[in-house]
Amino acid sequence: MSTIPAGRGGMGWSSSITNRFALNSNNVFASSSPAMTTRQRPVAQASHAGSPLPSRPVAAAAAVAAPPPVIMAAMLEFRTQGYNPYAVKYSPYYDSRIAVATSANFGIVGNGRVFALGLTAQGVQVEKTFDTNDALYDLAWSEINENQLIVACGDGSLKLFDLGVNDFPVMNFHEHKRETFSVCWSPITKDSFLSSSWDGTVKIWSPTRTQSLRTLPIGNCTYSASFCPSNPALISAVSSDSHLRIFDLRTPSSAKYHLVSTIPVHAAGSGPQPGVGLPGPAASPPAEVLTHDWNKYNSTVVATGGVDRIIRTFDIRSPAAGPLAIMQGHEYAVRRLAWSPHASDVLISASYDMTVRLWNDGGASAAAAQQQRQQPPQGPASAIPGAAGTRAGHQMGIMNRHTEFVTGVDWCLFGVGGWVASVGWDERVLLWDANMLMGQR
Repeated sequence: MSTIPAGRGGMGWSSSITNRFALNSNNVFASSSPAMTTRQRPVAQASHAGSPLPSRPVAAAAAVAAPPPVIMAAMLEFRTQGYNPYAVKYSPYYDSRIAVATSANFGIVGNGRVFALGLTAQGVQVEKTFDTNDALYDLAWSEINENQLIVACGDGSLKLFDLGVNDFPVMNFHEHKRETFSVCWSPITKDSFLSSSWDGTVKIWSPTRTQSLRTLPIGNCTYSASFCPSNPALISAVSSDSHLRIFDLRTPSSAKYHLVSTIPVHAAGSGPQPGVGLPGPAASPPAEVLTHDWNKYNSTVVATGGVDRIIRTFDIRSPAAGPLAIMQGHEYAVRRLAWSPHASDVLISASYDMTVRLWNDGGASAAAAQQQRQQPPQGPASAIPGAAGTRAGHQMGIMNRHTEFVTGVDWCLFGVGGWVASVGWDERVLLWDANMLMGQR
């Protein structure tokens, strides 16, 4: 039986997934046999330091200590009946259109379906659905065609669908040898997209050709990869070896395949320096990094999250300085996070603890304090953002309406700012206003 990294469907759950399905008599996987599929790793291999995994049936979810309920004045809901969502993305063209990538049977075995949903006066309506032969784990809207989107499939392929074409993809890309787990369209050049896979590679593609343009080797299961939102030459990736890697396509490929920086997410920082902040954090046991995102207002800051439940931000200019900020509060692995497109210090995270949490990383407060002291940067220590110590970000609020693992979250780009879409294994798509949580400061 082939083995897999920390579990298909969400990194951080495989060591308890067999018990979870066996205990849930209402689930289609009621058998307690460990050999459920060739994609499930043996339990003995799924031990990770700091990996708190919820081994409980769905019905027993209430046994987990839950935050106090949050009253949300306005919330739209849609059910992906028979399919468990893995990712949700707002259209970059319309505030009334979202897409959801889903998988049957929690992504363990079975097919996938992508939903294109429209937000209307009558509620959330299905505009289009496309079925695939394998599970879907991520998606991205095209930046050059408002009706096209790309999905990442469990069979290692990527499929480009057009809302104006029924049933079948308009392009199919298949070079990955294992599950394709993330996909990202370049927001700057708009003529390329990238994918990452469990096969330990990141590939760059053009939507007009079936062969990849470039392959960046990672060497470990790569859960997430992304373009820098302000520099099309910079690409980031996080993987099961607890590292954040930065590639610069302007460098020669002979120089480590464009690799310019490797940041050990769980390593100790370079130590405290004079200034405001906490002492440099001590090293923690390595754990799989499942998600990351670039700050939309500061092109050198990246946030990461993973199995150890901690969200960290880093400045890629100082890879040895340790985190800029640490945000703690999730009870289980952080599955997805996204910086706000409307504020430089706000981000949102989705977790296996069935919550979505809104955070402030303290970046704006630190900048204001520096300006108030009127101390211009002096010397090399001040020039390195992480050198003044690590900030403690704070949690602004919790949305706990989901009743299963929350696997996807995204911000709407339009309007006054604050509308969020979240999805989870409870077969629900929820759309709500994060400004309601900001009032809980």
